[in-house]
Amino acid sequence: MAKNLTTVVKSSKKEVQINRDNGVVIIGERINPTGRKVLQAELREGKFDMVRRDAVAQVKAGAAVLDINAGLPGADEPALMVQMIEEVKAATDDFPICIDSPKTETLEAALRRYCRDGARPLVNSVSAETKRIKEVLPLIKEYGCAVIGLCSGDSGIPKSAEERFQSAAKIIEEAAKLGIPTEDIVIDPLVLTLGAEWRAGKMALDAIKMIVDEFGVNITMGASNVSFGMPDRENLTSFFMAMSAMVGLSCPIANPLKMQEVTALQAADLILGRDRGGMKWIKGFRARQSAQTA
Repeated sequence: MAKNLTTVVKSSKKEVQINRDNGVVIIGERINPTGRKVLQAELREGKFDMVRRDAVAQVKAGAAVLDINAGLPGADEPALMVQMIEEVKAATDDFPICIDSPKTETLEAALRRYCRDGARPLVNSVSAETKRIKEVLPLIKEYGCAVIGLCSGDSGIPKSAEERFQSAAKIIEEAAKLGIPTEDIVIDPLVLTLGAEWRAGKMALDAIKMIVDEFGVNITMGASNVSFGMPDRENLTSFFMAMSAMVGLSCPIANPLKMQEVTALQAADLILGRDRGGMKWIKGFRARQSAQTA
């Protein structure tokens, strides 16, 4: 089994070291207009109050990194992304971020602005698709940051854990050719919803284990995807995240305001021996008790 690697993400003021030996960290997902009509309306009006509130709330809830997505239909996405980053920096005293866009021009604009002060963001994302590798990996090399690698390729999302492993291997191999170290690659196995594919959870778990055993890289995912369209989503997502932590999940993109999901991850860390003295669990318990009595 490969050694667990450490991925460093940092702003000009704060550094986060992602390594599953130290427990799961959460990449806060809420700064994203997709499916959020109120946030979309604010952004169209040039308002960023909700962006700032979401950023502060996620930091207080324990997020280690904040994902920022500016995917607003019809907007000047590169300019909007840069503005959203500035708003988050100001609201959180320059918290580490994940720049989230499928558009190369948006990534480049954000990296050009954000990395000026020695910051090192996480970029979401590159896939094993030939075109995407040629567009994104040179940017990762140029700006010296870390990147999420999606387990999909020229034929789309693979239908088996083995094919997802192959997609991850291709991304890691192509990155190495450019001198990008393996620890700067965070892999997303792309979990699908159980509502459409009843084997989706098991497929993702198998892929995670194979990838971690071979490469030792950190693993992320949009964990709530697994429960989309299913009843009792929070329970289902929580159990899945805890099981994923057992096989190698280290930095899910999730909502830190959902206490049950956070509790599941804290329990997993304690049970897996990644919470020395149980201090994170005790701190989390006290926070839950305070929230109930507030």
